Amino acid sequence: MKHHLKILILSLLFGFVSSYAEGQEKPFVVPIDSDGVQRVLIVAGSYYFKPEHIIVKVNIPVEVIISKEAGIAPHNFVIKEPEAVIEVNEPLSTKQKNIKFTPEKVGKYQFYCDKRLLFFKSHREKGMNGLLEAIE
Repeated sequence: MKHHLKILILSLLFGFVSSYAEGQEKPFVVPIDSDGVQRVLIVAGSYYFKPEHIIVKVNIPVEVIISKEAGIAPHNFVIKEPEAVIEVNEPLSTKQKNIKFTPEKVGKYQFYCDKRLLFFKSHREKGMNGLLEAIE
């Protein structure tokens, strides 16, 4: 009986660790296209951005091509990082939108959706955020 209990506990533990690891997305390193622009496709959905962690080179133009999944909830894409000269606040739709900026300082910068419904948590508080990492 103890043997079966050990197997059950180990199986549950393995399942928990596996599901946790699946939820951890690897950072997406944005390639530089032949025209010198770093382009990344982002999809926004019910309280998430995919990819949620993007890595770009500093002082090289970035073009975010972004859309949201179908649904009634409004979403936007916000980055407020004046020290990196990135100021973005764009509403999203199911039609792709191109957002252009050039990060001018190395660092890690949050992007998020700041929408909220009345007294509920904001979409950002529900996990709709990500990380833009600008490197040398």
